[in-house]
Amino acid sequence: MLTFILGACVGLVLGLTGAGGGILAIPALTLGLGWSVTQATPVALLAVGSAALIGAMQGLRQGLVRYKAAATMAAAGWMAAPLGIHVAARVPGTALTTVFALVMLVVACRMYLQSRRDDEAQGALQRNCMLDPATGKLDWNARCLATLASIGAGSGFLTGLLGVGGGFFIVPAFRRFSDVRMHGVVATSLMVVALVSLGTLGHMFSQGVTLSSTGTLFTVSALAGMVAGRVAVPNLPARLLQQMFCVLCVAVSLIMLGKVFSSVG
Repeated sequence: MLTFILGACVGLVLGLTGAGGGILAIPALTLGLGWSVTQATPVALLAVGSAALIGAMQGLRQGLVRYKAAATMAAAGWMAAPLGIHVAARVPGTALTTVFALVMLVVACRMYLQSRRDDEAQGALQRNCMLDPATGKLDWNARCLATLASIGAGSGFLTGLLGVGGGFFIVPAFRRFSDVRMHGVVATSLMVVALVSLGTLGHMFSQGVTLSSTGTLFTVSALAGMVAGRVAVPNLPARLLQQMFCVLCVAVSLIMLGKVFSSVG
């Protein structure tokens, strides 16, 4: 029952924010079920990747996904993910948990500060990737391509290193460097998370990684949570969701750091 509840919560947050499920999957498995980061990584990737795929398909039907941008970020992510896996295999578990918690803390604080800025004021700024007013599509140029590829590579490396979907990195970065509205950012993030997570998981399977029945249950419950989150998200303010997610991430990261320090002490 605990596994089902934790998975459903991860899927729900991913559906609501497009960013939170991946970064909360590892803490749910390590703090909630007592797994190591290494054990939790493939399960988190399968759960988050599958759930994100459902959300991305819905976003495609609604015309929210910037599919060319998603494909660009995912391609860069696929190339960077094996490097993250390679580094993770050579880093002690305690150090990996500490890095994960610190990354979560920094990203959460940045997202919270970003959410407090005026959306209209942000939209007036010149970004690396701007929408063409005539077509409503991104104006592709070398600067935009390089920006999206960099976001994707960063997401892929973190996916391989920390076993997260990368949405917590994609959402604030894509929002910072483009003038795409928040719901479009979330939908595009879900597509990238799905492609990079499942691609990275395939690489792990090729190296002999397997899943337990508990991991399968966690995945199924995450899918249910994702469906519920995507149904509810149109009725909730994006800024409030982002701020609530940030507060949750800060709390979880502090708990993880406290656990690391207590074990060292």
